[in-house]
Amino acid sequence: MDLFFVSRARVQERPELYSGVGAEAVRRLDFRALPDRLPVIVDGQMRPVEPACSWFRYLAYLGRDPENTLRHYAYIVLRLMEFLAERGRELGTAAESDLVAYRRSRIELQDVPVGGTAWDREASVINTLLDWMVGRGLRRTSPLRAVGSSNPLSSGLSRDMDIRHLSLGQYVFFRDIGLGGQTLGGEVDRSFRGWAPNRSRAAADLGLMTGMRPQEWSTVLLPELAVGMRRAGEVVQFDLQACAKYKKHRTVFVPRDALTSVDRFLLIERPEMAEGLVRTLERRHRELLVVSEIDYARGRLRGCWQGRERQFTWSAMSPRLRRVTVHEGPAGLEPLAVFIGHGSLMLTSSSWDRIRCQAWDRMTTVRDDVLAPQIPLKRYRFHDLRHTFALRLLDFLMRRAAERERSVVRAGMATLAEHIAFNPLLIVSRRLGHASPATTYEYLRYLEDPMAYVDAVFAQWAASDGDTYADIALRTMDVEEAGHATPR
Repeated sequence: MDLFFVSRARVQERPELYSGVGAEAVRRLDFRALPDRLPVIVDGQMRPVEPACSWFRYLAYLGRDPENTLRHYAYIVLRLMEFLAERGRELGTAAESDLVAYRRSRIELQDVPVGGTAWDREASVINTLLDWMVGRGLRRTSPLRAVGSSNPLSSGLSRDMDIRHLSLGQYVFFRDIGLGGQTLGGEVDRSFRGWAPNRSRAAADLGLMTGMRPQEWSTVLLPELAVGMRRAGEVVQFDLQACAKYKKHRTVFVPRDALTSVDRFLLIERPEMAEGLVRTLERRHRELLVVSEIDYARGRLRGCWQGRERQFTWSAMSPRLRRVTVHEGPAGLEPLAVFIGHGSLMLTSSSWDRIRCQAWDRMTTVRDDVLAPQIPLKRYRFHDLRHTFALRLLDFLMRRAAERERSVVRAGMATLAEHIAFNPLLIVSRRLGHASPATTYEYLRYLEDPMAYVDAVFAQWAASDGDTYADIALRTMDVEEAGHATPR
């Protein structure tokens, strides 16, 4: 079995290879409303393998993102189907023992076993596929016997949210030393070989000061930051939805310092990147959304895409569409995305991960116990910047709420509406776009580090009157021996 992905552009770029079949293939894709990047699993005779392909199509019709979600699902399903094929089984005939054996092969037997979190995500996909097959009559029942709330595919691990945040010193170290290629003294490190340090620093500042997820800030467009329209010192707000998790709508506030950092990248590094893309974009203009008009007041743009004049609202533009959106710049066509690369219209998540890992490797080579902050053993994630934003904002709002509560008590009773309007948890929940305030509630446990208090409490125990543990133990033994020698 092999895995392929739908691509209209591939057919349109090489018409000589497909002749009349290519045009008919594109027509059928449009007729069936099959999106680009839709996964297709085929057998040795290039026939679609069912029911996997029908499930992918079903999820695409539900609006699942082909670029990220369906691609991830496709590799999981392909891996499972190949495992079942070796046992002479298919998805429709797989028994519980087959699936339990697959779980064991993934978390125990393979050369690099997956962790509990990764496996639980994979098991969730498999369970969803099996439930869909039962609902469509492709199986009478699921092969998995649910006992209470447990499931045979579950790893059995119970875990809380992995909330990690940075101190100010750690963030500056990550941004300036790791991403920016500076020395601890604030000078340019001549040995730094990273590309576009201003772009990486601007991305980190934007993620930290807005609380946006990596997919949200990495796909932001120039008009959303009012580039070329706002005056110096102005702030920006824009609506976010299509790029947000669960497509949940919210308004993003971008402070001045974040915009200053982005403007530095736009002025110093981005023009050279955009100029290097002009010829590539001119050759690919048929597959691009070429913008001819931007309406800043309504948050819309108009342009030509797939041979037709189209109009889109910024907040409704998916990451896939943003990646192919361009406009006429000083040197010719250039991407409308803020964060572009050398040879790419918009940096992908894998590119950002590579930048992050390189920054981490650089940070770990710095040896300075005085100037360099302590960093954890586990790599920072860009998502940790969102956690840092949430915790710092929550801490500030809670202190403000406590001050307000004291003033209200002195002045008189406050209304229920006022308590709700000024509730720090609800404010942060709305700002982050959480589906439920219960998710934001998890952050309360991380406002202060309890282990710091443990360290302070037992500091005197560790060295009482200058004694070491050995001294205390010897004195204790002497007391005990003396106690045994003296009968009661």
